[in-house]
Amino acid sequence: MSSERRGAISQPAELFGPLDLHLFGEGRHHRIFDKLGAHPMQVDGVPGTFFAVWAPHAQRVSIVGDWNGWDGGRDPMWPHPGAGVWELFVPGVAEGARYKFEIIGPAGERLPLKSDPYATAFEPDEPRTATMITSAGGHEWHDESWMRERGRRSAGTQPMSIYEVHLGSWRRGPGGRFLDYRELGAELADYVAGLGFTHVELLPVMEHPFYGSWGYQTLGYYAPTRRYGAPRDLMALVDRLHQRGLGVILDWVPAHFPDDPDGLATFDGAPLYEPADPRRRSHPEWHTRVFDHGRPPVANFLLGSALFWLERYHADALRVDAVASMLYLDYGRRPGEWTPNAHGGRENLDAIAFLRRLNELVPAEHPGVVTIAEESTAWPQVTRPTRQGGLGFGLKWNMGWAHDVLDYLRRDPIERKHHHALLTFGLVYAWDENFVLPLSHDEVASGQGSLLGRMPGDGAQRFATLRLLYGLMWAYPGKKLLFMGCEFGQVKAWEHDASLDWHLLEDPRHQGVQRLVGDLNRLCRELRALHQLDFEPAGFEWMDCRDAEQSIIAFVRYAREAGDLVLCVCNFTPVPRTGYRIGVPHPGFYREILNTDGHAYAGGNLGNGGGVASEPVPWHGQSQSVVLTLPPLGALWLRPTGS
Repeated sequence: MSSERRGAISQPAELFGPLDLHLFGEGRHHRIFDKLGAHPMQVDGVPGTFFAVWAPHAQRVSIVGDWNGWDGGRDPMWPHPGAGVWELFVPGVAEGARYKFEIIGPAGERLPLKSDPYATAFEPDEPRTATMITSAGGHEWHDESWMRERGRRSAGTQPMSIYEVHLGSWRRGPGGRFLDYRELGAELADYVAGLGFTHVELLPVMEHPFYGSWGYQTLGYYAPTRRYGAPRDLMALVDRLHQRGLGVILDWVPAHFPDDPDGLATFDGAPLYEPADPRRRSHPEWHTRVFDHGRPPVANFLLGSALFWLERYHADALRVDAVASMLYLDYGRRPGEWTPNAHGGRENLDAIAFLRRLNELVPAEHPGVVTIAEESTAWPQVTRPTRQGGLGFGLKWNMGWAHDVLDYLRRDPIERKHHHALLTFGLVYAWDENFVLPLSHDEVASGQGSLLGRMPGDGAQRFATLRLLYGLMWAYPGKKLLFMGCEFGQVKAWEHDASLDWHLLEDPRHQGVQRLVGDLNRLCRELRALHQLDFEPAGFEWMDCRDAEQSIIAFVRYAREAGDLVLCVCNFTPVPRTGYRIGVPHPGFYREILNTDGHAYAGGNLGNGGGVASEPVPWHGQSQSVVLTLPPLGALWLRPTGS
């Protein structure tokens, strides 16, 4: 049958021209996803599908699929000598057919059938390892206004409050079934926009056979998971979010990949996507393979993946996972288990070059798109431009801040005075990078417990402390990220196999937390002092960071305009403080614009009756001061009238 198909074409139809092969060999083919993979088309007027795959070590590559009985002898592919690319046009094969590659390795061995690395769709049913032919489009976009304005926005000076979501466990349908992308789009967009968030971040939606990996063990770097629908359905979800004014951030994993036999591991019978050196090949902690970022076609594969999600799915940002594991050759390894770089150091020079190239290419191709680093060490200049020696990311997760603040709050309030530096140390390095403050999925997964569950004290104190945490976080310099369920005080640890506990919102205390998060988002968007200078020291000033004995801190956030400010005061003990004096930078009446102990949030409603007038009493190095009543385990925000 295959000879008859090829007989319909006078020559092997070459999708790859000499320039394509040259650019791919150099790792500079920015539209490689248009060339490799499976592409429905017509050749000489004959409809069919063109297949192409990179397998330089293979002796033979065949396409096997639904149409040929998965018989590798029926559709062998044509090689490009010296390029490692194999291709074949198969007449009559249409969208929806399943396929894989049968590869004979360099020693003549028959490998396990391999999924197409460039596939844009996978089979909808388990085990989700067979790839499917699909067309590039299928969705009519309606987010033109959003996309047009995106390039004019600056992440640094704009409010950013991110709602992090795992689609499989945000909300489920009857019987525990997954909601599909379109159902999720309708419900998620309304919910998140209603709470005032600016962005939705999706844990990886790229295809991953092991659901328990949360998407971080990716098989399909160009294909959305079919658990929730077809590719065009994910496009519809993104479109819906954009139409509600919400940016979309996709988690993306260019550090490592699973060693499943169906995937990239030893793809053509030899190390290809992973390094040849066994001491650099695997992550011992995760039992995954490491990408060989120094090999140009591998770098091209990953760069193409990044550009693919930005172009085809209109993503507004990529959050790059596990950056620290890419930067260090000895990450997770003991002495003797790694090899140094050419200069004898532990830095992964190939990965550094790859990240810099990624962060130059993305904004050049897609103005307004941001890259975000999940980088857990103190690597310098992660968010500084590459021309200045930085890695070039737009934002970086401040994981140190999350660790320190949660470590402080889990302690009994009577002990907190001995750990006051956990609250204040973050301001020592707050402007070294462009930070996002992440209370992410990692903080509430199994073994960690929920944020609410980690707070000490009785029920009322735990809720008060959670509200206090949010009052501090939204006033603190940096963009904000909150994992789903935390916005209403999920009680148990996050479970990826179940829906969030939405029934908790029948309890006024959980309603109060949710209402507070909505008000924090609203104020953060409305008040320039809370977002305009997030990344500049001029946007912050301590009023008092030394009152460890009473576990109180006070600081001011500033906008660029003189007098535009917000005063934040936090009391981290369950003891109310009356007559507490705080220095302020300007005279006037300071209106209480937020009190996390307010009645609307199911608190005790202890506060300052709407606000207080300043007095000409010097305090904390200021010529004016205010005398406040501080609620127990509460945060106050005050703003001068007229600012």
